[in-house]
Amino acid sequence: MKKIYFTALFLSLLFTGCNRGDDQQAQQNPRGWGAGGFGNFGGGNRVTSVETQRVTFQPIAEQVKSFGTIKAEDVIAITPQTSNRLTNIYVDLGDTVRQGQLLAKINDATFRDQLNQAQANLNQSKIAVQRDSSAYERQKFLLERELTSASEYENALATFQNSLAQYESSKASLTQAEENFSFTEVRSPVRGVIISRNAEVGDLANSNTVLFDIANLVGYETRVFLPVQDWRFIKIGQTVNLRVSNEGETSAQGVVSRKSPQLDATTGLGEVVISLTNSGESIYPGVLTESVIDIVNKPSAIVIPRSAMVEKVETIVEPESNSIQLERTYSVFVSIGDSVAELRPLTLGIEQGDKIEVLAGLRPGESIIVTGQNSLQDGGNIRVATGSDFSSPEIQRIASGSSAGGWSANGGGNRPGRTGAPGDTSGVQPRPGGPGGMFASMSEQDRQRLQNMTQEERRAFMDSLRTANNN
Repeated sequence: MKKIYFTALFLSLLFTGCNRGDDQQAQQNPRGWGAGGFGNFGGGNRVTSVETQRVTFQPIAEQVKSFGTIKAEDVIAITPQTSNRLTNIYVDLGDTVRQGQLLAKINDATFRDQLNQAQANLNQSKIAVQRDSSAYERQKFLLERELTSASEYENALATFQNSLAQYESSKASLTQAEENFSFTEVRSPVRGVIISRNAEVGDLANSNTVLFDIANLVGYETRVFLPVQDWRFIKIGQTVNLRVSNEGETSAQGVVSRKSPQLDATTGLGEVVISLTNSGESIYPGVLTESVIDIVNKPSAIVIPRSAMVEKVETIVEPESNSIQLERTYSVFVSIGDSVAELRPLTLGIEQGDKIEVLAGLRPGESIIVTGQNSLQDGGNIRVATGSDFSSPEIQRIASGSSAGGWSANGGGNRPGRTGAPGDTSGVQPRPGGPGGMFASMSEQDRQRLQNMTQEERRAFMDSLRTANNN
C-alpha cells in the first residue's frame, strides 16, 4: 500500500514539474515558436506555405484538334492520249516543270504517216472541189441560156456538193491526224512538281497508264475528319493553326475552305478541308500535321491554370431511377492579405489546353493559390513563399525553426530570432536559453553548400549537426 502511494506521489511531482517547465517555456516563447511549439505541433494554428498567381485578363480560344496529311490542292495524273512505245523521258521525280513543258516522247512513226496521208487526201479533195466547181458554174451558165438540159445541170451540182463534202471530211481527218501526232509529245498541263514517275523508256504507253503525277504549285491543303460534336461547330473561314508532330510551335496557318454537308455513313465522321495560307519550311506534301481549329476566340477573359483548381466530387443517388450520378464542382483558393486562404466556387467557361476560363467567382487583380492548395481549408492560415524558399522544404525548415536544434527563426513576420529575407539563413539566431545554437557559427560557404545538397544529403547533414550539438 505504501509502495502504491509513493508511486502516485512521484507521478504527481513529475507532472507538476513538467507543467511548471511548460509554463516557463511559454513565458520565454509566448507565440509557440521553438521546440515543440513550431507550426501546429505546439497547439497554434497551422501555417501552410503556398505560391500565388495574380488573376489577369488573357486571350483564350475553344479549339478542335485533329490530324491530317498535307497535300497539294491539285494533283494531276498525266496519262498518254495515244498508244505506242515510249522513246524518251525528259523529267524525273522531284523536278519542277512549267506549263507546256515536254515530259516524254512516244514513238511517232505511224502517226507521222497518218498525218502525211491526211494531208495528201486534203490536197486531192481541194483539187476535186476546184474542178467540180468549174463544171457546175458552166452548166449553170448554159442552163440560163437554155443550151443544156436540167438533168446535166443537176448532175454537175451533185458532183460539186459531193466534192465539197469530201473536202470537209479530209480537213477533219487532217485535224485528227495532227492531234494524234501531237499526242506523241507528253507535255505538262500545269506548273508543278513531279511527285511520282511510273514508266521507263520502252514501256507501252496507253490511256490506262499514268506516266506522271504532278502537284500543282497553287497551294497546299489538308483534310481532317471530325466527330459530329466537333464537326457541327466548324464554319467556313475559321482560322487554323497547323503543327508538325515533332515540332513544338506552329508550323503553318490556314483557313477552313470547304466542309462536307453530310457525315460519312460508315464512320460517322464529317470531312473538313483546310487550305494553307502561310507555311514554314517543314511543310511539304505528305507530312502529318495536327490541325487546331479555333471555334470560339475570346481576346480578353479571366483565365487560370487548371492545376490551381480544387475539384469536389459528390455521389448522388436517385431513388426513382435507381442510378448513381457524380456531381463535380470546382473551386479555387484566393489569398487574402497573404495570410488567409478563402475558398471560392467557380463558374467555368471554355478550355484551352491547361488553361480554363472563369466566368464567375474571381476578379482581376486577386491572387489565387497555385501550389499547396490541396492541403488547405477555407479560412486556413498561409504564408506566401516564392523561389527557393518554397521549393526547398529542408532549407525552409532550417529557416523556420527546429525543435531538435533548439533554435527559433522568423518566417518573414516580426517574430524574434531572425533577420533577413525569406529563405535567407544568414540571419538565423540561436534561441535564448537553447542548447547552444548549432547554426549560429555556420559559415557562408557551408550555407551555400547546404542549399546545393540533395534532399538525402541535407537530411544526413542535419543529423550530423544535431548529433554534434547534443554531444
